[in-house]
Amino acid sequence: MVKEITRDIKQLDHAKRHLTTSITTLNHLHMLAGGVDSLEAMTRRRQYGEVANLLQGVMNVLEHFHKYMGIPQIRQLSERVKAAQTELGQQILADFEEAFPSQGTKRPGGPSNVLRDACLVANILDPRIKQEIIKKFIKQHLSEYLVLFQENQDVAWLDKIDRRYAWIKRQLVDYEEKYGRMFPREWCMAERIAVEFCHVTRAELAKIMRTRAKEIEVKLLLFAIQRTTNFEGFLAKRFSGCTLTDGTLKKLESPPPSTNPFLEDEPTPEMEELATEKGDLDQPKKPKAPDNPFHGIVSKCFEPHLYVYIESQDKNLGELIDRFVADFKAQGPPKPNTDEGGAVLPSCADLFVYYKKCMVQCSQLSTGEPMIALTTIFQKYLREYAWKILSGNLPKTTTSSGGLTISSLLKEKEGSEVAKFTLEELCLICNILSTAEYCLATTQQLEEKLKEKVDVSLIERINLTGEMDTFSTVISSSIQLLVQDLDAACDPALTAMSKMQWQNVEHVGDQSPYVTSVILHIKQNVPIIRDNLASTRKYFTQFCVKFANSFIPKFITHLFKCKPISMVGAEQLLLDTHSLKMVLLDLPSISSQVVRKAPASYTKIVVKGMTRAEMILKVVMAPHEPLVVFVDNYIKLLTDCNTETFQKILDMKGLKRSEQSSMLELLRQRLPAPPSGAESSGSLSLTAPTPEQESSRIRKLEKLIKKRL
Repeated sequence: MVKEITRDIKQLDHAKRHLTTSITTLNHLHMLAGGVDSLEAMTRRRQYGEVANLLQGVMNVLEHFHKYMGIPQIRQLSERVKAAQTELGQQILADFEEAFPSQGTKRPGGPSNVLRDACLVANILDPRIKQEIIKKFIKQHLSEYLVLFQENQDVAWLDKIDRRYAWIKRQLVDYEEKYGRMFPREWCMAERIAVEFCHVTRAELAKIMRTRAKEIEVKLLLFAIQRTTNFEGFLAKRFSGCTLTDGTLKKLESPPPSTNPFLEDEPTPEMEELATEKGDLDQPKKPKAPDNPFHGIVSKCFEPHLYVYIESQDKNLGELIDRFVADFKAQGPPKPNTDEGGAVLPSCADLFVYYKKCMVQCSQLSTGEPMIALTTIFQKYLREYAWKILSGNLPKTTTSSGGLTISSLLKEKEGSEVAKFTLEELCLICNILSTAEYCLATTQQLEEKLKEKVDVSLIERINLTGEMDTFSTVISSSIQLLVQDLDAACDPALTAMSKMQWQNVEHVGDQSPYVTSVILHIKQNVPIIRDNLASTRKYFTQFCVKFANSFIPKFITHLFKCKPISMVGAEQLLLDTHSLKMVLLDLPSISSQVVRKAPASYTKIVVKGMTRAEMILKVVMAPHEPLVVFVDNYIKLLTDCNTETFQKILDMKGLKRSEQSSMLELLRQRLPAPPSGAESSGSLSLTAPTPEQESSRIRKLEKLIKKRL
């Protein structure tokens, strides 16, 4: 019933909609027909301003008739519009050809309003029309450039490269004055002229450099590169780079954030200023400037000739190393200066400043193979610096023993010296060590910076690990020299200790002269080394650890040579050993106004080594009867007990071979026993079987040690 009632209403609605559509379509058809007629008439009269507005409207209206193209009249109108567009394109191109002929360089005196409106029409037509206009205008605009800077002209060579860039700057000013309003702003005609100039210049320079490659010298090359990068910087300030969409340029990638001292922003144009920089590697980094979209647009042409630059840097660095060597010989080693805590050789900073200059220059030209070649040169001269300047100037050790006799040592007065290295030599070793540490750290930072500069595909070929190992070797050699020097200074004292008649010592007195001699040499050398290694504290700690690891075993070896030893002699040696132990524990801060706690790693070595020496003497002091008690006492006191050490202790006690054999046999029988049982029996036997006289001697010795402390 509802459908029946509303059927007439629905029919009227359809009729109304169809009628509206028909009227609208007829109206559009009328507009299209009139617009096509007007378009053809305006085209003939070159009324491009009106055409630009009308053409866009006609094309919009024509879109409504796509579904009616089967109707002949509609298809005919569409074809007339296409024909008008084609005619407009040809006519506008002809107008531009007439205004800017391909032949000749003469141009009209001012802009044309007709051509300005024609550009608005070209925006609506096929994009190829716009591209053809731009191409013809730029070609005509640069035609004079190709004539003035032909390959056979003197002005075309690298030494006059400034004139190329001055010419284009004048042309850009001329364009803005005469034609700036003729082309739509979105065409970016000034930038397009500059970009095309860059492409032409790069091709022309590449061609002329191939022809005259033998005439390219490094100064000329760097001059041309500097002027070119300056010009690229000028383009970056003037233009946005929006026309660089053809993929011919690779935009620079921003390196990841880093804290290494090479990261500071280098000024791109003024590369020569880097030669005057001093010590800039430790400056805080500056904000990185935005990437230059024009970077390399011309300067890429210099990349095939960078071998000239690489060879020059090879030669320059060789001369620089030779100058460092000559200066060192002429000036001599640096004077001792403990206030600065061990100075780094100035040549080191000069070398890395020069490296930075080279890296900046090369990275501005290429991030490819030339950077790898430059890295190889860096590696070569880092090794040469380590060998010729650092290792080559380390003082040489001698084989003389110091020439001290026992009698002279026993009468040695405070202040006498037996150290092989002079104060200046010790300071030089410390300076070389500090320099090697600086080189090690800075080489690591150099490697990181090179990896940031080079292409991602070549990062794996940047590896300075070998050079860092070389500087580590210099550091180890320097520390070893310092240890050997102090060790050798103490050798005569230890020799004197082993040759003293310990069985004739009648009473325990103050520390022996050989202890005084060792302490004297420690007090002479260690403060100098500590003050000159104040900036590299960890290597001073290494020196202390290595000296302790060298001196203590040597002391124990000489201790075994002290034979035979009387009870009193053993007590005196125990007192001397304790004195040396206290001095060694205090060695890192000896004679220092600021007392620091020695590193735990060092203290552990000293305590372990010197405690073993004390235990050896305590075993020597213990009576050898009964045998079982003596052997168990030995096993308890010396955890690393073995028959060889036991044999040496028996020799120190002065026992005959016949007595020793039974004791050695007993030791072999007791060694397999469980450690806990050995310890309990040893603890029981340590005091109970000892006679009262022996206990009294040990108590007196302990009191004497406490009094000394």
